[in-house]
Amino acid sequence: MNSWRGLCLLLGIMLLIGQGQAQLKDNFYTSTCPNVESLVNQAVSKKLSQTFTTIPATLRLFFHDCLVEGCDASILIASSNSDAEKDAHENLSLPGDGFDTVIKAKQAVEAACPGVVSCADILAIAARDVVRMAGGPSFSVELGRRDGLISKASRVGGNIPEPSFNLTQLNSIFSKHNLTQLDMIALSGGHTFGVSHCDQFSKRLHSFSSSSKTDPSLVPEYARQLIEACSNPEPSTVIILDPETPQIFDNVYFKNLVAGKGLLSSDQVLFSDPASRPTVLEFANSPDDFKAAFITGMKKLGRSGVKTGGQGEVRKDCTAFNS
Repeated sequence: MNSWRGLCLLLGIMLLIGQGQAQLKDNFYTSTCPNVESLVNQAVSKKLSQTFTTIPATLRLFFHDCLVEGCDASILIASSNSDAEKDAHENLSLPGDGFDTVIKAKQAVEAACPGVVSCADILAIAARDVVRMAGGPSFSVELGRRDGLISKASRVGGNIPEPSFNLTQLNSIFSKHNLTQLDMIALSGGHTFGVSHCDQFSKRLHSFSSSSKTDPSLVPEYARQLIEACSNPEPSTVIILDPETPQIFDNVYFKNLVAGKGLLSSDQVLFSDPASRPTVLEFANSPDDFKAAFITGMKKLGRSGVKTGGQGEVRKDCTAFNS
């Protein structure tokens, strides 16, 4: 009898977990806030008209949120003690335009549907929208997330990929979220946008190894351009991740890797490592394959660690927990 009760309890727990996941679905707000996606879209469009940084900033914000505590908008919390997730060293370079995009969208949604739509869902919609606005694919976004109740800088380390990571380390980060190597490579294609600071790749230029001052995986001409650009870098000096088509969502990022123009070690290793090279070549040769894999990766990442049902809360203000 005790064994039977134990089995029933286990099945009950599994059912509850399944129900939590099932609450993420397309058109979650059909009856409670039917215009939520158009409201977010309008806010994102307005922000984009002010600065293109809206696109890479919002997409990167979504990635950094989901990789720590799951997709629960914990990245948006502001702390008077500077100990929230956004204050971690790994997140200090996140552009303010991403935060502002979500905050403005939340304000628009709250005016129409107060207390209904989570900041986590608004960020997920906005991340999809910026991809589409840059010429990328459009796709449905599963909704129903609740906002998390924890945001600690101390929980960030070891969960965000670093510029020096090798393939094994990259796979380790993404596998925590049930993402495969294929998913990881596709999502790395988000580096079709954005910039990096010189200190994130300077070792590749000046002190790569005892046998080679400059990383040999960098094509020489590109390496010279980077050395010149970073010769006397100001704190504000940034280098574009995709030097060919920096404002278009396309597969040129992967073509750059094949050509030895991956800015970060964690980019170029995707082509340098024989285990991931075939996928890079596939995406470089087929934009459709890349876009399909990117959509799959975004949807899978968007399910990571979500709070649903009675978990978490729906924040009134994305930057603060409800009192």
